Amino acid sequence: MLTTGNQLKAARALVGMEQQEAAKAAGVHVNTIRSMEAAGADPIAGRAQNVQAVQRALEGAGIEFLNHGSPGVRLRANR
Repeated sequence: MLTTGNQLKAARALVGMEQQEAAKAAGVHVNTIRSMEAAGADPIAGRAQNVQAVQRALEGAGIEFLNHGSPGVRLRANR
């Protein structure tokens, strides 16, 4: 589950996706991505539907979101 701004930024970096690309893939404005990432290590404060759309877009690009005690990301083995 996508929970923090840093997790979002790390996910984009793993797949080499710019903020503009992530926004387009999720169907949100690039400022939404910027605002989410600005949360840093804190939880993302935004509309749940936008967070879910960004999460689905990144999962479609091969990201797996981890929350085993602390938020993390990794590439799926079979992407």
